[in-house]
Amino acid sequence: MHLTARSLLPALPALLVIAAATACAPQDTSSEADASSSASSASSCDPGALATEAKGKLTVGTDKPAYAPWFQDDDPASGKGFESAVAYAVAKALGYEKNQVVWQTVPFNNSFAPGEKNFDFDINQISISDERKRAVDFSSGYYDVRQAVIALKDSPYAKATTAAGLKGAKLGAQVGTTSLDTVNQVIKPTRQPAVFQKNDFAKSALRNGQVDAIVVDLPTAFYITSAEVPDAKVVGQFADSAGAAEKFGLVLDKGSALTSCVSRAVDGLRTDGTLAALEKQWLSDAVNAPVLK
Repeated sequence: MHLTARSLLPALPALLVIAAATACAPQDTSSEADASSSASSASSCDPGALATEAKGKLTVGTDKPAYAPWFQDDDPASGKGFESAVAYAVAKALGYEKNQVVWQTVPFNNSFAPGEKNFDFDINQISISDERKRAVDFSSGYYDVRQAVIALKDSPYAKATTAAGLKGAKLGAQVGTTSLDTVNQVIKPTRQPAVFQKNDFAKSALRNGQVDAIVVDLPTAFYITSAEVPDAKVVGQFADSAGAAEKFGLVLDKGSALTSCVSRAVDGLRTDGTLAALEKQWLSDAVNAPVLK
């Protein structure tokens, strides 16, 4: 993934604390409802009313490298790639044009670690989880995601059809992600998994035979196997546990006054079909992988 993923506006009357990988642990089902139930007045989210990190600008954080298909050519500011496009759509909904968006490099684990943030929101395939919500706020979910397994085509594990069929494998995933949670809590391998700082290292380990398979989110899995490790295949994806979809959310500083406005923007983009259109444009390959039982 890239597995895998800061501070904001004037005092809003009722702040919502909403908040993965792990790149992301599953979101509780109440998160989006909580986000959209803000008691903030409509005028408090008007352009110009937001006390952003930099006056008149919207500061957006993400990691580097910024991986496809979420970004293109390691350039978050291009507007190309699903998350870059989503960030600019949210910015526009908040009243900021593209030239008013400032990008900040933020390592994945730092984005949801405790402490004051230097961004207005961070977008980096970060799954909403109760644990993370202790340290940061999350917006409503902007993407429903599943975890997937990649193995080299000539590996015996490439033919696995169940989680049990992967138990004997040497598995790898990025640290701090729901991909790693999936390894430990769903597959439960008999061998200690390899843990990597970045998905790039996990991909190299797979390519070099240091691990039998790696776990990443499904769109990243399709990109890796089509463009980066063509000798690998998507073995399968995991169904949502207990019917609760894992969701990526925008990360905000804990108690941020922007949380409800950003969630309102995300909810509007979902309602008007913008998120679905962007998903179709940038993540169209992430479909129909077999489900691992």
